[in-house]
Amino acid sequence: MPRQTSPPDSGSDANFIGWQKRISGEIFPLFNITLKGHPLYQSTVGEDTLRREHLRVPQTRSPYPEVIPSPWHKLGIELNNPRTARDAITMAGLDYTVMRKARKVNPGVKEYTYATVRKDTDEVLGFVDVNCKPIQNIYAFTFFDALVAQDEAIYETAGILGRGELVWILARLPGHIMVHGNDIVNKYLLLTNSHDGRSYVRVRLTPIRAVCNNTLTSALQGAGEVQINHPKNAGQDGELAAAVLGLSNSLYEKLDETFNSMANKKINEVQLREYVQALVPDNEEAENTARTEKIRNSVLQLHEEGHGAKLARGTVWGAFNSVAEYTDHMMSAEDSATRLNSIWFGRGEQLKTKAFRLAQQMMSA
Repeated sequence: MPRQTSPPDSGSDANFIGWQKRISGEIFPLFNITLKGHPLYQSTVGEDTLRREHLRVPQTRSPYPEVIPSPWHKLGIELNNPRTARDAITMAGLDYTVMRKARKVNPGVKEYTYATVRKDTDEVLGFVDVNCKPIQNIYAFTFFDALVAQDEAIYETAGILGRGELVWILARLPGHIMVHGNDIVNKYLLLTNSHDGRSYVRVRLTPIRAVCNNTLTSALQGAGEVQINHPKNAGQDGELAAAVLGLSNSLYEKLDETFNSMANKKINEVQLREYVQALVPDNEEAENTARTEKIRNSVLQLHEEGHGAKLARGTVWGAFNSVAEYTDHMMSAEDSATRLNSIWFGRGEQLKTKAFRLAQQMMSA
Protein backbone atom coordinates (compact mmCIF):
# COMPACT_ATOMS: atom_id res chain seq x y z
CA MET A 1 0.00 0.00 0.00
CA PRO A 2 1.57 3.34 -1.01
CA ARG A 3 2.26 5.80 1.71
CA GLN A 4 0.46 9.10 2.00
CA THR A 5 2.02 12.31 3.18
CA SER A 6 0.48 15.14 5.13
CA PRO A 7 1.71 18.48 6.45
CA PRO A 8 2.99 18.60 10.02
CA ASP A 9 0.27 18.70 12.64
CA SER A 10 1.04 21.66 14.90
CA GLY A 11 -1.16 20.23 17.65
CA SER A 12 0.72 16.92 17.85
CA ASP A 13 4.19 15.61 18.54
CA ALA A 14 4.23 13.52 15.37
CA ASN A 15 3.22 13.68 11.72
CA PHE A 16 1.00 11.04 10.10
CA ILE A 17 2.83 9.74 7.03
CA GLY A 18 0.56 6.99 5.76
CA TRP A 19 -0.74 3.44 6.03
CA GLN A 20 1.44 0.35 5.78
CA LYS A 21 0.42 -3.23 4.98
CA ARG A 22 1.84 -6.36 6.54
CA ILE A 23 2.32 -9.59 4.60
CA SER A 24 -0.85 -10.85 6.29
CA GLY A 25 -2.80 -8.00 4.68
CA GLU A 26 -3.36 -6.13 7.95
CA ILE A 27 -2.93 -2.36 7.64
CA PHE A 28 -1.65 0.05 10.27
CA PRO A 29 -0.77 3.77 10.45
CA LEU A 30 2.78 5.11 10.57
CA PHE A 31 3.99 8.37 12.09
CA ASN A 32 7.13 10.46 12.09
CA ILE A 33 8.11 11.97 15.44
CA THR A 34 8.49 15.75 15.03
CA LEU A 35 9.18 16.74 18.63
CA LYS A 36 12.70 18.19 18.60
CA GLY A 37 14.90 17.03 21.43
CA HIS A 38 13.05 13.72 21.82
CA PRO A 39 15.34 10.64 21.62
CA LEU A 40 13.21 9.29 18.74
CA TYR A 41 13.06 12.60 16.84
CA GLN A 42 12.37 11.97 13.11
CA SER A 43 11.91 8.23 13.72
CA THR A 44 9.10 6.36 11.94
CA VAL A 45 6.93 4.61 14.52
CA GLY A 46 3.47 3.18 15.14
CA GLU A 47 0.73 4.53 17.38
CA ASP A 48 1.66 2.19 20.24
CA THR A 49 5.12 3.77 20.39
CA LEU A 50 3.67 7.28 20.46
CA ARG A 51 1.41 6.36 23.34
CA ARG A 52 4.18 4.57 25.21
CA GLU A 53 6.35 7.69 24.86
CA HIS A 54 3.42 9.89 26.00
CA LEU A 55 3.41 11.75 22.68
CA ARG A 56 0.26 13.25 21.18
CA VAL A 57 -1.16 11.28 18.27
CA PRO A 58 -2.18 13.29 15.19
CA GLN A 59 -5.30 12.68 13.15
CA THR A 60 -4.98 10.01 10.48
CA ARG A 61 -6.49 10.17 7.02
CA SER A 62 -8.68 7.37 5.75
CA PRO A 63 -6.86 4.62 3.85
CA TYR A 64 -9.91 4.16 1.64
CA PRO A 65 -10.56 6.12 -1.58
CA GLU A 66 -13.84 7.96 -2.12
CA VAL A 67 -15.16 7.78 1.43
CA ILE A 68 -18.78 8.91 1.79
CA PRO A 69 -19.08 12.23 3.66
CA SER A 70 -20.19 11.75 7.25
CA PRO A 71 -23.85 12.43 8.16
CA TRP A 72 -22.68 15.42 10.27
CA HIS A 73 -20.41 16.76 7.50
CA LYS A 74 -22.45 19.94 6.89
CA LEU A 75 -23.57 20.36 10.50
CA GLY A 76 -20.36 20.10 12.48
CA ILE A 77 -17.29 22.31 12.81
CA GLU A 78 -13.91 20.59 12.66
CA LEU A 79 -11.91 21.56 15.72
CA ASN A 80 -8.24 22.52 15.70
CA ASN A 81 -6.98 20.45 18.64
CA PRO A 82 -8.64 22.34 21.50
CA ARG A 83 -7.28 21.28 24.88
CA THR A 84 -10.48 22.06 26.79
CA ALA A 85 -14.19 21.60 26.16
CA ARG A 86 -14.73 25.30 26.71
CA ASP A 87 -12.25 26.05 23.91
CA ALA A 88 -14.02 23.50 21.69
CA ILE A 89 -17.44 25.06 22.28
CA THR A 90 -16.09 28.58 21.69
CA MET A 91 -14.17 27.50 18.59
CA ALA A 92 -17.38 26.08 17.10
CA GLY A 93 -19.42 29.20 17.97
CA LEU A 94 -21.67 27.31 20.38
CA ASP A 95 -21.01 29.45 23.46
CA TYR A 96 -24.48 31.01 23.58
CA THR A 97 -26.25 31.43 26.92
CA VAL A 98 -29.48 29.62 27.77
CA MET A 99 -31.92 31.14 30.27
CA ARG A 100 -35.00 29.83 32.06
CA LYS A 101 -38.00 32.12 31.61
CA ALA A 102 -41.51 31.97 33.03
CA ARG A 103 -44.26 31.81 30.44
CA LYS A 104 -47.99 32.22 31.15
CA VAL A 105 -50.04 29.19 30.23
CA ASN A 106 -53.12 31.29 29.36
CA PRO A 107 -53.51 35.07 29.23
CA GLY A 108 -55.14 36.43 32.39
CA VAL A 109 -54.54 33.22 34.37
CA LYS A 110 -51.90 33.08 37.08
CA GLU A 111 -50.43 29.83 35.87
CA TYR A 112 -46.88 29.62 34.54
CA THR A 113 -44.71 27.17 32.74
CA TYR A 114 -40.98 27.62 32.24
CA ALA A 115 -39.09 27.67 28.99
CA THR A 116 -35.40 27.40 28.13
CA VAL A 117 -34.54 30.30 25.82
CA ARG A 118 -31.44 31.23 23.83
CA LYS A 119 -30.36 34.65 25.02
CA ASP A 120 -28.83 35.66 21.68
CA THR A 121 -31.85 34.77 19.51
CA ASP A 122 -34.70 34.64 22.07
CA GLU A 123 -35.75 31.28 20.61
CA VAL A 124 -37.52 28.79 22.85
CA LEU A 125 -35.58 25.52 23.03
CA GLY A 126 -37.81 23.52 25.38
CA PHE A 127 -40.08 23.52 28.43
CA VAL A 128 -38.94 22.62 31.94
CA ASP A 129 -40.12 22.72 35.54
CA VAL A 130 -39.30 25.43 38.05
CA ASN A 131 -36.38 23.50 39.55
CA CYS A 132 -34.58 22.99 36.27
CA LYS A 133 -31.44 25.06 35.78
CA PRO A 134 -29.84 24.99 32.30
CA ILE A 135 -26.28 23.73 32.06
CA GLN A 136 -24.40 26.22 29.89
CA ASN A 137 -22.59 24.77 26.91
CA ILE A 138 -19.18 26.12 27.93
CA TYR A 139 -19.42 24.20 31.24
CA ALA A 140 -21.25 21.07 30.13
CA PHE A 141 -18.26 18.92 29.18
CA THR A 142 -15.52 20.17 31.49
CA PHE A 143 -15.45 16.77 33.22
CA PHE A 144 -14.00 15.35 29.98
CA ASP A 145 -11.00 17.71 29.91
CA ALA A 146 -9.01 15.37 32.14
CA LEU A 147 -9.01 12.73 29.40
CA VAL A 148 -7.93 15.22 26.72
CA ALA A 149 -5.14 16.50 28.98
CA GLN A 150 -3.88 12.91 29.35
CA ASP A 151 -4.14 12.35 25.55
CA GLU A 152 -6.80 9.71 26.13
CA ALA A 153 -9.17 11.56 23.78
CA ILE A 154 -9.32 14.37 21.22
CA TYR A 155 -12.14 16.86 20.69
CA GLU A 156 -12.62 16.48 16.93
CA THR A 157 -15.97 17.94 15.77
CA ALA A 158 -18.78 19.98 17.37
CA GLY A 159 -22.21 21.19 16.30
CA ILE A 160 -25.87 21.68 17.21
CA LEU A 161 -29.19 20.15 16.29
CA GLY A 162 -32.29 22.23 15.63
CA ARG A 163 -32.22 25.79 16.95
CA GLY A 164 -29.60 24.87 19.51
CA GLU A 165 -31.66 22.68 21.79
CA LEU A 166 -28.92 20.06 21.61
CA VAL A 167 -25.16 20.67 21.44
CA TRP A 168 -22.78 17.84 20.57
CA ILE A 169 -19.07 17.08 20.46
CA LEU A 170 -17.50 14.02 18.86
CA ALA A 171 -14.41 12.99 20.80
CA ARG A 172 -12.08 10.42 19.27
CA LEU A 173 -10.40 7.83 21.48
CA PRO A 174 -6.92 6.50 20.65
CA GLY A 175 -6.55 3.47 18.42
CA HIS A 176 -9.22 1.68 16.47
CA ILE A 177 -10.92 -1.66 16.02
CA MET A 178 -9.40 -3.58 13.11
CA VAL A 179 -11.92 -6.00 11.64
CA HIS A 180 -10.28 -8.76 9.60
CA GLY A 181 -7.07 -6.75 9.45
CA ASN A 182 -8.18 -4.12 6.95
CA ASP A 183 -11.65 -2.83 7.91
CA ILE A 184 -11.17 0.03 10.37
CA VAL A 185 -13.71 1.10 12.97
CA ASN A 186 -12.72 4.31 14.74
CA LYS A 187 -13.60 4.71 18.41
CA TYR A 188 -15.60 7.80 19.31
CA LEU A 189 -17.64 9.13 22.18
CA LEU A 190 -20.58 11.42 21.46
CA LEU A 191 -21.02 14.08 24.15
CA THR A 192 -24.34 15.94 24.19
CA ASN A 193 -25.93 18.72 26.23
CA SER A 194 -29.67 19.21 25.87
CA HIS A 195 -31.82 22.27 26.57
CA ASP A 196 -35.14 20.74 25.49
CA GLY A 197 -36.19 19.67 28.98
CA ARG A 198 -35.91 15.96 28.29
CA SER A 199 -32.28 15.26 29.19
CA TYR A 200 -29.02 16.91 30.16
CA VAL A 201 -25.45 15.81 29.57
CA ARG A 202 -24.96 12.39 28.04
CA VAL A 203 -21.97 10.40 26.78
CA ARG A 204 -22.62 7.73 24.17
CA LEU A 205 -20.33 5.15 22.61
CA THR A 206 -20.24 5.87 18.87
CA PRO A 207 -18.17 3.50 16.71
CA ILE A 208 -17.69 4.82 13.16
CA ARG A 209 -16.67 2.55 10.27
CA ALA A 210 -13.98 4.44 8.38
CA VAL A 211 -14.62 3.10 4.86
CA CYS A 212 -18.14 4.53 4.72
CA ASN A 213 -18.60 6.75 7.81
CA ASN A 214 -21.38 4.51 9.10
CA THR A 215 -22.22 5.18 12.74
CA LEU A 216 -22.58 1.75 14.31
CA THR A 217 -24.89 1.04 17.20
CA SER A 218 -23.52 1.02 20.73
CA ALA A 219 -26.16 -1.45 21.96
CA LEU A 220 -24.42 -4.01 24.13
CA GLN A 221 -27.06 -5.47 26.41
CA GLY A 222 -28.38 -1.98 27.11
CA ALA A 223 -24.93 -0.48 27.76
CA GLY A 224 -23.13 2.21 25.83
CA GLU A 225 -24.55 5.44 27.25
CA VAL A 226 -23.98 7.43 30.44
CA GLN A 227 -26.28 10.20 31.70
CA ILE A 228 -24.55 12.77 33.85
CA ASN A 229 -25.67 15.02 36.66
CA HIS A 230 -23.15 17.79 36.23
CA PRO A 231 -20.43 17.65 38.93
CA LYS A 232 -19.54 20.69 40.99
CA ASN A 233 -15.80 20.42 41.46
CA ALA A 234 -12.61 19.36 39.71
CA GLY A 235 -12.22 16.31 41.94
CA GLN A 236 -15.55 14.96 40.79
CA ASP A 237 -14.63 15.82 37.20
CA GLY A 238 -11.54 13.61 37.37
CA GLU A 239 -13.41 10.71 38.94
CA LEU A 240 -16.19 10.96 36.38
CA ALA A 241 -13.75 11.13 33.46
CA ALA A 242 -11.93 8.04 34.72
CA ALA A 243 -15.23 6.17 35.09
CA VAL A 244 -16.33 7.12 31.56
CA LEU A 245 -12.98 6.07 30.10
CA GLY A 246 -13.00 2.77 31.96
CA LEU A 247 -16.51 1.93 30.77
CA SER A 248 -15.72 3.01 27.20
CA ASN A 249 -12.55 0.93 26.98
CA SER A 250 -14.36 -2.09 28.38
CA LEU A 251 -17.23 -1.78 25.92
CA TYR A 252 -14.91 -1.20 22.97
CA GLU A 253 -13.01 -4.37 23.87
CA LYS A 254 -16.31 -6.25 23.69
CA LEU A 255 -17.17 -4.60 20.38
CA ASP A 256 -13.78 -5.57 18.95
CA GLU A 257 -14.51 -9.20 19.72
CA THR A 258 -18.11 -8.95 18.51
CA PHE A 259 -17.33 -7.21 15.21
CA ASN A 260 -14.54 -9.65 14.35
CA SER A 261 -16.78 -12.60 15.20
CA MET A 262 -19.42 -11.16 12.87
CA ALA A 263 -16.81 -10.85 10.11
CA ASN A 264 -15.83 -14.51 10.57
CA LYS A 265 -19.43 -15.73 10.37
CA LYS A 266 -20.30 -16.59 6.76
CA ILE A 267 -23.90 -16.37 5.53
CA ASN A 268 -25.52 -17.38 2.28
CA GLU A 269 -28.13 -15.54 0.22
CA VAL A 270 -31.03 -17.32 1.92
CA GLN A 271 -29.78 -16.35 5.38
CA LEU A 272 -29.24 -12.75 4.26
CA ARG A 273 -32.82 -12.50 2.98
CA GLU A 274 -34.15 -14.02 6.21
CA TYR A 275 -32.16 -11.40 8.15
CA VAL A 276 -33.63 -8.55 6.09
CA GLN A 277 -37.13 -10.06 6.34
CA ALA A 278 -36.84 -10.16 10.15
CA LEU A 279 -35.48 -6.63 10.19
CA VAL A 280 -38.38 -5.24 8.14
CA PRO A 281 -41.28 -7.70 8.53
CA ASP A 282 -44.51 -7.60 6.57
CA ASN A 283 -47.15 -5.25 7.89
CA GLU A 284 -50.44 -7.09 7.56
CA GLU A 285 -52.43 -3.92 8.25
CA ALA A 286 -50.78 -1.94 5.44
CA GLU A 287 -52.42 -1.92 2.04
CA ASN A 288 -49.25 -0.78 0.30
CA THR A 289 -46.07 -2.81 0.96
CA ALA A 290 -43.94 -0.82 -1.52
CA ARG A 291 -42.05 0.97 1.27
CA THR A 292 -41.23 -2.32 3.00
CA GLU A 293 -39.91 -3.80 -0.23
CA LYS A 294 -37.90 -0.67 -0.99
CA ILE A 295 -36.10 -0.86 2.37
CA ARG A 296 -35.36 -4.57 1.96
CA ASN A 297 -34.07 -4.16 -1.59
CA SER A 298 -31.91 -1.18 -0.58
CA VAL A 299 -30.24 -3.18 2.19
CA LEU A 300 -29.70 -6.16 -0.11
CA GLN A 301 -28.18 -3.94 -2.78
CA LEU A 302 -25.86 -2.24 -0.28
CA HIS A 303 -24.67 -5.66 0.86
CA GLU A 304 -23.50 -6.30 -2.69
CA GLU A 305 -22.44 -2.85 -3.88
CA GLY A 306 -22.27 -0.47 -0.92
CA HIS A 307 -19.15 1.34 0.28
CA GLY A 308 -16.89 -1.23 1.89
CA ALA A 309 -19.03 -4.14 0.64
CA LYS A 310 -15.99 -5.96 -0.73
CA LEU A 311 -14.50 -5.99 2.77
CA ALA A 312 -17.47 -7.75 4.34
CA ARG A 313 -19.72 -9.28 1.66
CA GLY A 314 -21.20 -12.66 2.58
CA THR A 315 -20.79 -12.24 6.35
CA VAL A 316 -22.91 -11.17 9.30
CA TRP A 317 -20.66 -8.09 9.54
CA GLY A 318 -21.54 -7.20 5.96
CA ALA A 319 -25.26 -7.66 6.58
CA PHE A 320 -25.22 -5.42 9.65
CA ASN A 321 -23.20 -2.71 7.91
CA SER A 322 -25.62 -2.72 4.99
CA VAL A 323 -28.33 -1.65 7.45
CA ALA A 324 -26.05 0.97 9.01
CA GLU A 325 -25.24 2.46 5.60
CA TYR A 326 -28.93 2.53 4.69
CA THR A 327 -29.95 4.34 7.88
CA ASP A 328 -27.07 6.84 7.73
CA HIS A 329 -27.04 7.66 4.05
CA MET A 330 -30.27 6.57 2.37
CA MET A 331 -33.16 6.24 4.80
CA SER A 332 -34.36 9.82 4.99
CA ALA A 333 -34.60 12.63 2.48
CA GLU A 334 -35.23 15.16 5.23
CA ASP A 335 -32.90 18.03 6.08
CA SER A 336 -29.46 17.20 7.48
CA ALA A 337 -30.26 18.06 11.12
CA THR A 338 -33.42 15.92 11.17
CA ARG A 339 -31.54 13.05 9.54
CA LEU A 340 -28.68 13.24 12.03
CA ASN A 341 -31.10 13.32 14.95
CA SER A 342 -32.69 10.15 13.55
CA ILE A 343 -29.31 8.45 13.10
CA TRP A 344 -28.16 9.17 16.64
CA PHE A 345 -31.38 9.20 18.66
CA GLY A 346 -34.42 8.30 16.54
CA ARG A 347 -35.71 5.86 13.93
CA GLY A 348 -32.31 5.30 12.36
CA GLU A 349 -30.71 4.33 15.67
CA GLN A 350 -33.67 2.08 16.50
CA LEU A 351 -33.31 0.23 13.19
CA LYS A 352 -29.55 -0.21 13.70
CA THR A 353 -30.11 -1.48 17.24
CA LYS A 354 -32.59 -4.04 15.93
CA ALA A 355 -30.15 -5.02 13.17
CA PHE A 356 -27.36 -5.47 15.71
CA ARG A 357 -29.47 -7.73 17.92
CA LEU A 358 -30.62 -9.81 14.94
CA ALA A 359 -26.97 -10.14 13.91
CA GLN A 360 -26.11 -11.42 17.39
CA GLN A 361 -28.89 -13.98 17.09
CA MET A 362 -27.40 -15.15 13.76
CA MET A 363 -24.06 -15.63 15.51
CA SER A 364 -25.57 -18.12 17.95
CA ALA A 365 -27.68 -19.94 15.37
